[in-house]
Amino acid sequence: MRTLTRVLLLISLFATPALHAQPGGSYDHFRHGFELDGAHRYEPCESCHVRGIFPGTPRQCAACHDGSGLIASSGPSPQHITTTQFCEACHTTVDWAAIVQVDHSEVIGSCEGCHDGHSASGLPPDHIQTTAECDVCHNTVSWPAVIFDHAATTSNCIACHNNIDVAGKSVNHILTTDICEDCHSVDFWEPVVMMDHTQVIGSCVSCHDGTTAAGKNPLHVASSNNCDNCHTTVAWLPAVFDHADVMPGTCKSCHDGMSATGLDADHIATTAECDVCHTTIAWLPANFDHQGVMGSCSTCHDGVQATGVDVGHFMTVEECDHCHTTDFWTPDIFVHASANYPGDHRDNLACTDCHQTNADQVTWPSPAYLPNCAGCHANDFKPGPHKQYENPDVTYTVTDLQDCTGACHVYTDSSLTTIEKFRPGPEHTVNGGDF
Repeated sequence: MRTLTRVLLLISLFATPALHAQPGGSYDHFRHGFELDGAHRYEPCESCHVRGIFPGTPRQCAACHDGSGLIASSGPSPQHITTTQFCEACHTTVDWAAIVQVDHSEVIGSCEGCHDGHSASGLPPDHIQTTAECDVCHNTVSWPAVIFDHAATTSNCIACHNNIDVAGKSVNHILTTDICEDCHSVDFWEPVVMMDHTQVIGSCVSCHDGTTAAGKNPLHVASSNNCDNCHTTVAWLPAVFDHADVMPGTCKSCHDGMSATGLDADHIATTAECDVCHTTIAWLPANFDHQGVMGSCSTCHDGVQATGVDVGHFMTVEECDHCHTTDFWTPDIFVHASANYPGDHRDNLACTDCHQTNADQVTWPSPAYLPNCAGCHANDFKPGPHKQYENPDVTYTVTDLQDCTGACHVYTDSSLTTIEKFRPGPEHTVNGGDF
């Protein structure tokens, strides 16, 4: 009897509302935990309560809208993105197609499953090239707040770091190609991982200027800034030396006997730079330039190192450059400077006319008359034309007139007090034609 009473009570509870649960009916679903709202309010009761069966009626969207169950309501289309079955996270009962929001926490699979440019917006044309999923860098809370993962990029750095999309090379960056990753790392931009000189554009000194990078040290030979003419980026030392880049006139800055070979012990003394005589193509033979030579000519022109004086050359203690020049050897430029030299004669005398021993010392025929003309010409004196006084006529002696260039006086008598004739000097000259 109790069992029958319970059955009748259940029938009264479930059967009675079925008679009145028509669209717009007065049955209060909200009181039983499922409010009819939106499009559900206008559906016939049997759309959900098939054959009047109330117990077990699904309450979740997916349990009814799967297209295959007892309640054959339409389910997701074949093009629907892969999600959980919590439809109400995105859809509403007011308008199923008008999605109010997408709850990405309910999405199953990759972002590209939806964001392919068809189902939803995909990568914009100017997006950097990448194989990574969107959520590697982006999140569904804030799309612009990017946590960038360089490991997933497939293009060069410059595709993004172009100073338009994001910061690129600074204005004081050294001149290089745009292959940033050859020197920098995505883990830390500075310091550089390695310097790949193959990417550098321009000369070494554009970077190795002592500021941006180490430049020439103070002991470096004086040279141009064409570093790569001697050095390589594979191994800075040893260098393949190229003299073409050495500054002219600076050989000794390196060839000092310490940095590089200097002058030999028997080298002639000179202040000239090496390249005045030598070349870097062939050290010998040298193109000798007397400019800068120190010391006397004979230190080199000794007949061994270089040509010396010829056999029969005038014997003298004077150096070669007393008579000769390095511009032209002959004719000589000798000029008598001795106070005893009487001057150039009218005749073109040979040196041995006076220097009879072919040496510096002159052999004076009448040395008692030095340094006057009579020292050489005493035996040439002719008394006749040289009257000293008259009444009776008396002539001068060579002793009286040993300086032929003096004045001549002819006196009236032997008292030599009254001048009868006066001939102002010089009466004779060394190079006079009427001597």
